[in-house]
Amino acid sequence: MVSAKKINDKKTMLKDKILVLGANGKIGRYLCLTLREVYGQSNVIATDISPAHDSNFMPFEILDSTDAIKLEYIVQRYKITHIYNLSAILSTKGEINPLETWRVNMSCFFNVLEIARCFKLKQVFFPSSISVFGSNTPRNNTPQDTIRTPETAYGMSKVAGENWSSYYFKRYGLDVRSIRYPCVIGNFEKFNDGVTDFASEMFLKASVDAAYTCYISPTTRLPMVYLDDVINASLRIMDAPIEKISVRSSYNISGFSATPDELCAEIKKTHPNFKVIYKTDLRQYVADSWPETVDDSQAKKDWGWKSQFNIEKTSEKMLGLVVR
Repeated sequence: MVSAKKINDKKTMLKDKILVLGANGKIGRYLCLTLREVYGQSNVIATDISPAHDSNFMPFEILDSTDAIKLEYIVQRYKITHIYNLSAILSTKGEINPLETWRVNMSCFFNVLEIARCFKLKQVFFPSSISVFGSNTPRNNTPQDTIRTPETAYGMSKVAGENWSSYYFKRYGLDVRSIRYPCVIGNFEKFNDGVTDFASEMFLKASVDAAYTCYISPTTRLPMVYLDDVINASLRIMDAPIEKISVRSSYNISGFSATPDELCAEIKKTHPNFKVIYKTDLRQYVADSWPETVDDSQAKKDWGWKSQFNIEKTSEKMLGLVVR
């Protein structure tokens, strides 16, 4: 877990009330815990469509984020000032039912935007994804502003979300901020058959001396970031002065880019007997449409984004996290 960020005006921050949608998710849980380090336990309200995993994860409200009435009730009850919207159907599950993915992802975000506008919330955080890019996007050093023609329902919902974020800022002055998450590596408790789960799963299998069957080809290169970096980036962009935010769609970020073969080679430095079997599936098609590397210079320039974890440090962290 990352340490809390420096607090410039603690009295002001302690008045802030944070709502996290999708707090049971892979990233949502860690983001929520870190926000509580900064703002205080009682000032960060976690929500999800299913109950909290443990009784200590409080305060917690069960919420279907497509339910605008209950979302509004929670915002009013807790006097919410900021919303982090991590509620979404992701890429792989999204392809099973693309129309439902569009309905859920967009209705949830519209609820957030409208409630934030009507109740004059300070900020909204909307995580986008490299899934907004497509096979006709430049794959190497993918620019901040470039062609965005996604090839999944999830990606289409994210690029639409980016455009609506920009619209609500320009039309209503709503301070929506966004990052395009790459492949996030972390010691997650559960996986949902996502396209990028393989990177985390490889490390976790190696840590218990188990072989791993990888659904992505050995030479598929993708931009990656360690969990601590992505959490810090999510907090850092929200903490930046408004005049520093020049991108109102979503910022590229990345820690490093790697292939499954390169991750395997890194793991073998400490686990020489680790074995990966490659058996690609539908997720390979999706990964083939995503960038290999991204240009995140605008995030570095605007709000000081800087990755702390390269492939070596990520490997050390991942392999040291799991207790045998």
